[in-house]
Amino acid sequence: MTKHQKRLSVPKSWPVERKTEVFTVKAGAGPHGEEGVPLVVLLRDVLGYVDSKKEARYALSEDSILINGEPINDEQRPIGIFDIIAFPGREEYYRVFPDEGGRLALTEIDAESADSRLGKIEGKQQIPGGDTQLTLHDGTNVLVDEDDYGAKDSIVVDNDDKSIVAHFPYEEGALVTAIRGNHGGKIGEIVDIEVAQSSGSNIVTVETEDGAFETVEEYVVVIDENFTGDDE
Repeated sequence: MTKHQKRLSVPKSWPVERKTEVFTVKAGAGPHGEEGVPLVVLLRDVLGYVDSKKEARYALSEDSILINGEPINDEQRPIGIFDIIAFPGREEYYRVFPDEGGRLALTEIDAESADSRLGKIEGKQQIPGGDTQLTLHDGTNVLVDEDDYGAKDSIVVDNDDKSIVAHFPYEEGALVTAIRGNHGGKIGEIVDIEVAQSSGSNIVTVETEDGAFETVEEYVVVIDENFTGDDE
């Protein structure tokens, strides 16, 4: 199996130039599926902190880079939407957030905001013992003893003890961001949810400061003002 990824065929969300070189680094196994960007790409191509995979490996061996509060030792570990990248030695903290067009970008945040991360609930099921297991957008699971959460809601998970510190229901009036599609990166308030009469996707109308747009509900995630990049 090839260890490289052609730049022209990477997902549109990857923050890489497609015509400068033929290949880029291939993402390893992990969260976010095919949308996940290898950590080394962010360190090299976005932040400019390393020049090669070798330098990235050295930085990771020093436990100087944390992803969602945990040290990572794989430079190809997939990074995706709402992940938290921390450089404690530099006192720098970033949240992965959609930029215009849905391309992943790094939004600088403060240390307190880096203690937790946002997750969109994409599924839930009862498990033996009576607890409910929530499956988030990146494939991780969270156990809860109260079934107060619905699919498409968002939660904020503490990076340390994995507890839920906030819950944002998916409903009209909710603040959302589009993470894919032609309106990727736009932020606004849901003003209407049109339920499809067939197996098609529901259509969401979102009002922004610059007007309204429509998109399928799979492309929007409920957020809170603290997750727009304006943490002041």
